[in-house]
Amino acid sequence: MVSVLFVCLGNICRSPMAEAVLRHKISERGLSQEIVVDSAGTGDWHIGKGPHEGTRRMLDQNGIGYEGVKARQVQSDDFEKFHYIVCMDKSNGSNVRKLPGGENAKLLFFMDLLPEEELREVPDPYFTGNFEQVYDLINAGCTVLLELMIRENL
Repeated sequence: MVSVLFVCLGNICRSPMAEAVLRHKISERGLSQEIVVDSAGTGDWHIGKGPHEGTRRMLDQNGIGYEGVKARQVQSDDFEKFHYIVCMDKSNGSNVRKLPGGENAKLLFFMDLLPEEELREVPDPYFTGNFEQVYDLINAGCTVLLELMIRENL
């Protein structure tokens, strides 16, 4: 079983969107028994809450379910539970690295999956309001990540 954890700031916009999009792509490929996906935030403001309305709107528009997706905070034991920890921006990565056990974790930055893009961080739509842009980036990056996981692990 391969596992991936997406991490953003509050776990209500970017990382739950990526969680839902990747789960959808995994299901379409018939790999739901092979790959586990979760998301978490570096902050604790939204623990237990569902995705932001802008995230829900984009997922609904694209026929992607998000049932059971609830915000949680990243924990040190996530480094043992997940093969891939994918951070949405450098600040998230820095905060994850500060957790005990995080020094040795294999971290990826989401935009490294899309080297052709000028942006090097996934913009936070909580502040920008541009959920469409974030959805397009996440959709493209999740396709690349899924192929990477299949190639490396399945």
